[in-house]
Amino acid sequence: MERQPSVDAVIEQIAPRLRRAREKKNVSLAEPARATGISTRTLSRLESARRKPSLELLLPVTAALGIPLDEIVAAPRVLDPRVPQEPSRKDGRVLIPLSRQQAEPRAYKMVVPAHDGEPHLRTHDGHEWLYVLRGRLRVRLGDQDFVMGAGEAAEFDCRIPHWFGAAGRGSVELLSLFGKQGERIHFRTPRR
Repeated sequence: MERQPSVDAVIEQIAPRLRRAREKKNVSLAEPARATGISTRTLSRLESARRKPSLELLLPVTAALGIPLDEIVAAPRVLDPRVPQEPSRKDGRVLIPLSRQQAEPRAYKMVVPAHDGEPHLRTHDGHEWLYVLRGRLRVRLGDQDFVMGAGEAAEFDCRIPHWFGAAGRGSVELLSLFGKQGERIHFRTPRR
């Protein structure tokens, strides 16, 4: 059974949603203030959760921003977070998506067959991160040629000529994170 967020939880989200909606439209506080007659101080307090939201404030502000009220006050729907894992094959390799296609970076589990051992270096925009789950992975990166085992990770700029494939007689399983924007992978960890 799906649990609905509490009223307090929904109210807590109004201020940041309102600010994000205004900033997304690239509008200063002065513009909705002029359109609604509500002071910029009141709007600022509303966006910083120092003023309790009311319909008398939210209706004119959302109308001035040209957004539906439910975009600000509706409880977010909880969608099924599972990623449909529809494997595909490319050049004999099995790719299993671990992230939704529109997401960046894109995550895959990849199975590289043992017969995929002949390097064909290529370049393209982006940044890739690899983590070997099982087997041995041969990596060619520019002038470097090395083998990685289970538990090892590598990351590289895809503009460097590169190739990776199975090393040895067995297939290799790995995780791959790829971002087209060309940035290194950043992990957020809790602060201590």
